[in-house]
Amino acid sequence: MQDSTISNSSALIPREGWHVMHLFYDIDHSQWQMLTKEEKIEAKTKLTSLIQEINETEDAQVLSYAVASPKADIGFMILMPDLQVLTGFEKRLTLSLGVDVLQPVYSYLSQTERSEYTTTPEQYAEETLIGEKGLERGSEQFETELKEFSERIEHYLQHRLYPVLPNWPAICFYPMSKRRAGEDNWYSLDFSTRKKLMAGHAKTGRTYSGRILQLISGSTGLDEHEWGVTLLAKDTIDLKAIVYEMRFDEVSAKYGEFGDFYIGMLLPLVEIFERVCLD
Repeated sequence: MQDSTISNSSALIPREGWHVMHLFYDIDHSQWQMLTKEEKIEAKTKLTSLIQEINETEDAQVLSYAVASPKADIGFMILMPDLQVLTGFEKRLTLSLGVDVLQPVYSYLSQTERSEYTTTPEQYAEETLIGEKGLERGSEQFETELKEFSERIEHYLQHRLYPVLPNWPAICFYPMSKRRAGEDNWYSLDFSTRKKLMAGHAKTGRTYSGRILQLISGSTGLDEHEWGVTLLAKDTIDLKAIVYEMRFDEVSAKYGEFGDFYIGMLLPLVEIFERVCLD
């Protein structure tokens, strides 16, 4: 159910895609220890109920995880269409364990989006089916391959705009931008050059299919970098490997600028409470 304090008339929903918010908190154990045993139980129940409420909200998802270093204690990734509702949940989440218990240390706002470098069915028809394979427009093979490609692209775009995130045990988040200064200015390149470079970058990423789920969300005008990158994995070695291998792609080696990396472990809240020593 949606937060009743947000009226339908004030909804802030993008024309396509969802908002994505990453939240990172430290726990102030001095504040936590001031609570009675009954208050601690009530606080943990309140946070658990809030996470359930978010997950029961239409088109919403939330991932909860323990952060693997002293950068933070707890992390949350929330996806939903309405920024009004999302922000309301964020404020309630910050206060859920009691005033000042959860101390925000970092947050990041972005939106799921299409990639401007995605090949359209018409481009695939002209460049690949006609230009490379020499097929005639309207032939049976042409129509069959074009239909198959169109279905694959539609599935890909749906995943980018409206992803369903798996409950894999490891999560990595980092923001990034393309360089804009000096000779290696990404935005001074023509579109065809940028598309070619991104195609090679994407080819590297596809070799990790089944091991890494990658969600790239746009944040130009919304936060300090241009994209937020979320990687979900079954093994941390794959997180390390994909980032390392992609660093050698020209698009990263010459034009990539990265923010801090946050690594976490997806766990049920009851286990997160134990992990972060909320007795």
